[in-house]
Parts: sequence; C-alpha cells; structure tokens
Amino acid sequence: MELWRTLFASGEGVANALFAVSLVAVAGLAIGEIKVFGIKLGIAGPLFAGIGFGYFGLTMNEHMLEFVREFGLALFVYGIGNAVGPTFFSSFAKDGLRLNALAVLVVGGGALITVFLHYAFGTPWEAVIGLFSGGTTNTPSLAAGISMLRQVNATPDQLATPAAAYAVAYPFGIIGILLVMGLIRIFFSVKIPEEAAEWEKARQASRFTLDRMNIEVQNEQVAEHTIGEVLGGAKRNLVISRVSRDGTQAIADPNFKLRKGDVVLAVGEKRHLQDLQWLLGQPAQVRLQDESKGPIQAQRLVVTHSRLFGKTIGEVNPRAYGVTITRLNRQSLELVPDDASQLQFGDILMVVGERDKLSRFAEVVGNDDKSLTHAQVIPIFVGLALGVILGSIPFTIPGIPVPIKLGLAGGPLIVAILLSRLGSFGPIVWFMPPGVNHIIRELGITCFMVCVGIYSGPRFISAIASGDGLIWMAQATMITFIPLFLVGFFARMILKINYLTLCGVLSGTMTDPPALAFANALSPSQAQATGYSAVYPLTMCLRIIAPQLIIAMLWLL
Repeated sequence: MELWRTLFASGEGVANALFAVSLVAVAGLAIGEIKVFGIKLGIAGPLFAGIGFGYFGLTMNEHMLEFVREFGLALFVYGIGNAVGPTFFSSFAKDGLRLNALAVLVVGGGALITVFLHYAFGTPWEAVIGLFSGGTTNTPSLAAGISMLRQVNATPDQLATPAAAYAVAYPFGIIGILLVMGLIRIFFSVKIPEEAAEWEKARQASRFTLDRMNIEVQNEQVAEHTIGEVLGGAKRNLVISRVSRDGTQAIADPNFKLRKGDVVLAVGEKRHLQDLQWLLGQPAQVRLQDESKGPIQAQRLVVTHSRLFGKTIGEVNPRAYGVTITRLNRQSLELVPDDASQLQFGDILMVVGERDKLSRFAEVVGNDDKSLTHAQVIPIFVGLALGVILGSIPFTIPGIPVPIKLGLAGGPLIVAILLSRLGSFGPIVWFMPPGVNHIIRELGITCFMVCVGIYSGPRFISAIASGDGLIWMAQATMITFIPLFLVGFFARMILKINYLTLCGVLSGTMTDPPALAFANALSPSQAQATGYSAVYPLTMCLRIIAPQLIIAMLWLL
C-alpha cells in the first residue's frame, strides 16, 4: 500500500513522475485505438486518460510535470516542422495557392468566432482557447495556447481550463467536419465515381513525368555536332544518356560528335523529347535501355555521403568517373539533373555507365540505404536549441502594445521548417527519416497530452458538473461548423473544386486524420490525400500561431 501511495499519489520524486507518465500513456494510447463508428480518439486518448487519473488522485511534482510537458511539446512541434519543411513552400505553387487561401479562411473564421464568443457570451478567454483547439481537434494549438498563457502569467486554475474545454469540444470537432462533408455531397448531388474520374483526368493532363526516347540521327545539319552543342541549341531540359554507333553503346559525353545513323537515348519531359526528335531525325527501331548484355548498365544510387551534401552535380563531376546521371528523384519528385543541381541527403540518382565504373561512383555518393532509416542525433538537439532561442526572442506585432514570444510551440516549429528545407549543412543532415520523425512526434505529443490531462482532471469534472460543459459544447460547435460550412460551400459552388479534393482540404484545415480516413473511404482516389497535404503545412503553422495572437489581444483589451 505504501508503494502504491508513493508511486501514485505522493507527487514527489522521479519514480512517481516516470510511473505516472507511463501509466497514463499506456492507458491513453490503448483508449485511443478503440473505434466507435469507425472513428477513434487517436492521440487524444492520453488526454482523456490523464483527466481520469488526475481526477482520481494521480499527481506529479509540479516542476517535473512542467518539464515533461514542455519538452514533449518541443519534440512534437520540431518533428512536425521537420516533416513539412521540404514541401512547405512548394505547397503554394499552382492550385496550392488557392487551396491554402481556403485554409486561411477556415482558420481565420474560427479565430474570429472564438473572439466573438468571448465578448458575446462572456466565456473566459482561457476557455475559448481550449474550445478553439478542441473544436478543430488540433493538439498543437492547445499546446501553443497553454504556452502563451504561461507567458502572460495566468493562474493555475486558468492554466487548467484550456485542456478541460478542449476535452469537452473534441468530440464535435470530429463529428462536425464529417457533417459538413455529408451536407455538401447531398446539396450538390455529388457522384463520387465521376469526381474521382474527373480528378484523375486533370492529374494526367498536368502531370510532369520523365520519359525516355530512342532517336536515330538523320538530320545532316546535326551530324558532326557534339551532344553539348545539340542540347545547348535545343534549349531544352534534357539529358542524353547513351549513344549507339554501329551496334556498340557508349556513355553520352558532351564532347561526343554525332553522326548520321547514330541512335541516342534521351531522358526528359515528353514534349521536350518530341522537339529533340524533330531536331535529330526520327524514332529509332531499337531500345537501347533493353540491351542488358551490353557494357552499359543503369543503376539506382542514393546520396548518403556527407561530403556531397550541398555540392552541385557539376562539382561532383560524374563524367570524370565515366558515368552519366539521367534522373534525380527527390521526395517523390522527378527532376532532370544538370550541372547546377545541388545534391541533398536521400536524393535518388539514376546513373548510367559500365558496371565497374558504376561501382566506383556508388562509393563516391555513399549509396547506403541503411542511412535513410538512421537519424543523426546531434542535429535534432541543435535544432531544438535554436528553436528555444528563437521562441524566447520577444517581437512586436502592429496593434499589440507589448512584445510576444513564439515560445516552445512556435520557435522549434519555424526552425525545423527552415532547417529541413535547407536539408544539410556540411556533414550535418537536418532532415529526419520518416520513421524516426514519427517516433519523435508520437513520444512528444504523448508526454504533453499525459501531463495536460493529469493537471486538468479536477477542472474538467467541475466544468461538466457546473453546467459550463454544455455551453462549451454549443460554442465549440459554432467554431467547428460555421467556417467549414461557409468555406466548403463557397469552394464547391463558386470555385468548382473537385469534391474529393475539397474533402481532403477540409480535413487538412482541421489537421484531422480521422476525417481524412473517412474521406479516403469514399473513393480509392488520391485526390483526398493531395488536398490534405497541400494545406496541412500552412494550416498547422496557423493553428499554432492563432491561439497565441488571440490570447495576446484578449489579455490586453
């Protein structure tokens, strides 16, 4: 009995803190896996478990609880920033700009409704922050709000309120978006197969892919010109990887002089290949890539050697090794390599050359697949330290008379986005492998939710018992439903956005994986995931920054 009291209710010592976090984490993660109507709480499970254990007397030392909570928060947001950083800026290209504008409207609309609820109904500002986060099922938003409350010296009771409001609002945060999807589908009489077919047709029309083409040189004006002169004159983003003369293949060198009857294998975008064919001659009757018995082979190599990070292909000079790089695949994007292309950790190169020369070049680039699953630990702590420094710097916003800080929710996030976008610095690799990133995020957010739940347990029960809980539920409904409904109908009616894409966008604006899972169940199309990923990076940043701005304004007014 004494052992149980020491570990469960003493609130002192490292053993008590470790036991409390572990106990609640196990129970909460188990609860999060339970499905109800195909929906599960996921990472919100530890919050509800912490609330329950906290109500029944589980305690932790205040300083240890604060450390575990804040360290978990920093790990989580750093992992998020590291994951979204490489695609953060590219997400604004093409249709991404329009989709992200919709995300801004959803987040901004929810923030305005949150402020309105405070002034119209007198809901405490620390409570509306929890409703804003719970009504949008966004845990980092809750973390940022609590972090900001600490900056403005909120009382212990005020610090416990956001988590209680979050827990009350969370269920409708999930249900609300599913309801909006259903209403849009009914109102516009959406036919899912037609939407999927339409999206796939549009994707194929705009898709950038690299093709190969075998071309026989027949143009007399091209004969006796070098490959470098031909490609330079063509002004096209192309690579000629091989040349066959009298049945013998050779690696294409920029100084190689073409003759009539030569067959070249070119790699590039289809329309550019067609231009090159028109310039050189006609389609060849042979496929050089299929002649596996010849001395020229193609091999996939992965850039993992630290001395290559940040260097250009020209600086590496693959021709000096007797090979040619024909394709560069970076984070599922195919690129045509040129001498100015900078190499990054994890780049996948398609290289053509003789077998022994390919082996030597593989040693140069590294080609160690195991490195893709192994993270460097030093860059993680360097990034966290830089994030803490950035989060501790006060800055001013027009209209707000006192400076605010990004804190542990904003500083590590922004640093991680910038560093992962940079990719590497000398031998240091900032970008983490997906598996390692996932573990860091899950560990961090679990620790944060456990501590918030334990701290807020008594406050949550009292809110429900006093009747505030029912009011909070109604207000959370407004925060969730109104922006999604208005933006969703506008996007479909005025902008004519594909329904499946729109479902993904709405899920992304809520950063809600259960909603995305529901949308994915409608069709095997990739439209939903594409819409979700297009808006997720910006939305996550906005939902972390929004509660901090709301608190700063409400606190000062």
